[in-house]
Amino acid sequence: MSAIADLRTQLEEAQRRGLEEFNQAENPQLLYETKTKYLGKKGVVKAVLRGLGQLPVEERPQAGDLANKVAEALEAFYDQRLGELKAREAQRRIERDFGDITLPGAGNRIGALHPLIRIRTEIEDLFASLGYDIAEGPEIETEYYNFEALNIPSDHPARDMQDTFFMKSGHVLRTHTSPVQIRYMKSHTPPLRMIAPGRVYRCDSDITHSPMFHQIEGLVVDTDISFCDLKGTLEILIHRIFSADSSTRFRPSYFPFTEPSAEVDISCFACSGKGSNCRLCKGTGWIEVLGCGMVNPAVFEAVGYDPEKYTGFAFGLGIERFAMLKYGISDIRLFFENDIRFLKQFR
Repeated sequence: MSAIADLRTQLEEAQRRGLEEFNQAENPQLLYETKTKYLGKKGVVKAVLRGLGQLPVEERPQAGDLANKVAEALEAFYDQRLGELKAREAQRRIERDFGDITLPGAGNRIGALHPLIRIRTEIEDLFASLGYDIAEGPEIETEYYNFEALNIPSDHPARDMQDTFFMKSGHVLRTHTSPVQIRYMKSHTPPLRMIAPGRVYRCDSDITHSPMFHQIEGLVVDTDISFCDLKGTLEILIHRIFSADSSTRFRPSYFPFTEPSAEVDISCFACSGKGSNCRLCKGTGWIEVLGCGMVNPAVFEAVGYDPEKYTGFAFGLGIERFAMLKYGISDIRLFFENDIRFLKQFR
């Protein structure tokens, strides 16, 4: 037998066995392994072609053409067989996963607003209805806006009251949303009413404190603004968020950016203000909820307002604290753990 005839016999045998094994493959993985066996770089067809060098030069084109036809035939049958196997698998999947469309639907579980979003939205809606603007500002602040413009110079002891995240650039992660009030006053002229909700940051972490938490701070500036205006506004807030029966009291306090300053307590709703053996208010009958005061004239001077002409009040509250009190949550970390067992209670 001539060399070309022997080569032809080997290629035809390879094609026959290849087609037979393609037919026997029962899944795409086995089919691919069979294809590699015959058409891969180290496959049967390539092994036969290594004998081309032994053929006379004039017979090599004929042998190469024959090898290409065998490879094309195997490739075409591989594609055909692959399509058949995929179609079969799809049909099996349809039969396996078939559902009775006449059965009643299972229904979708309805989600709910996160408790922090719920409280923030409720407060924003209240103040928007009172004619307040809602302003936002950067969370990475300069020390000027976070401290100095709020009457807290670099040597002021009040800086020790706030555990600040300082950055190498000289900026800080804002410790309150009061810098938004400064930016707002610099771009607006009185009269003005605004609140500044947003994230703030302090180096503190336990069951009642978080390194990142949320505040809403409010500011009103006009002529003839008094502490009575502040008291009336905060009573509206307390009654809307907690209860119309809640009583309030104002205790003298200290904040560098307000003078006079006060902390606001509400009557304990767990013991109705009685205080006896109450764990929530620790027997006092009162719960602290926010800080407030009349804007310090030094703050007005920092933004270019005439402190002889204008007066104003400011207040600040922690959204987490409001939510913990309203919903009876004992650990602030629950707000940030995304535990579905906790969140589903607010559906």
